[in-house]
Amino acid sequence: MSDLAYTDSMIDEIRELLLNARQKVATHINTELLSTYWNVGRIIVEHEQNSNERAAYGKQQLRQISKELTKEFGRGFSVSNIQFMRRFYQAYQIQQTVSVKLSWSHYCELLSISDLDKRSFYEKEAVNSGWSIRELKRQISTSLYERLLLTEGRTNQETVLSLAQKGIEMAQPVDMIKDPYVFEFLGVPENKPLLESDLEKALVAQIEKFLLELGRGFMFVGTQQRITLNNIHYYVDMVFYNKILRAYVLIELKTTKLMAEAVGQLNMYLNYYAAEVNDEYDNAPIGIILCTDKDSVSAEYALGGMANNIFASRYVSYIPKKEQLIAQVEAVLKDWHEKENK
Repeated sequence: MSDLAYTDSMIDEIRELLLNARQKVATHINTELLSTYWNVGRIIVEHEQNSNERAAYGKQQLRQISKELTKEFGRGFSVSNIQFMRRFYQAYQIQQTVSVKLSWSHYCELLSISDLDKRSFYEKEAVNSGWSIRELKRQISTSLYERLLLTEGRTNQETVLSLAQKGIEMAQPVDMIKDPYVFEFLGVPENKPLLESDLEKALVAQIEKFLLELGRGFMFVGTQQRITLNNIHYYVDMVFYNKILRAYVLIELKTTKLMAEAVGQLNMYLNYYAAEVNDEYDNAPIGIILCTDKDSVSAEYALGGMANNIFASRYVSYIPKKEQLIAQVEAVLKDWHEKENK
């Protein structure tokens, strides 16, 4: 080994050591910070419980606490941050239920969600998927929870409880489907017509954000993947592999509503992948048609009876109005409750 190669090897070894040490330090600091803020919240709540004038105590004492702690310890002790510490303890009164995989910023974002089932879902998914705070904010702003509840056009209490308790369970292909998919990161104005090739290029240019929107376990394989049958070349728009489901995922992009021909074509692609591309460890490939609209009746007839796993979902280029999605979820749940009580 040359001196230069030996030096490079030594530097790589030192670099790995330092990076591991940095990660351990960051993890330790985060754990201590969460523990400290939890205990600050505990002390405040316990003192409140012993106060005869709780409302007055809350307003006046928090300002005083903020003033004194900021004077002595610097930033991080604003009134709003101390209020979050108080709510942090109230929401997680058993300290062991706090995940050290999430940061204080994650918990501040989660505590802004009043619905306990919804908050629990985002917390589980943030841990399971390793979301950064930025990614968590995007999933909340694009109403991932409501979109998942409405994916199959119906929902029930079991679905709500399952999402709240476990997050997204990737046990079968349907578990990874959303409706609609949100492509606000492309910056395309609402209702602006796009060619399918332009949509494909835009998604590839923002592949990391597209992978985040697709969900956990996706790896990008490529675009325009060629399939040859009887000397005729066909091209799959986008191909991914989901390592959790251990299956290829073929995506066809349509800038129109769902058409039956698209289903037949994708079914052919899936048969090819099952026969020619899959190895012995792969499960059956999965197909997704992303379109601008789908009529539920037409979709039912077009997709019904297929041996392959083919799903059709809408995509939108803007963040859906959260109030409308919530209203839809509430309406579906109300309908479900009425049917159950008959």
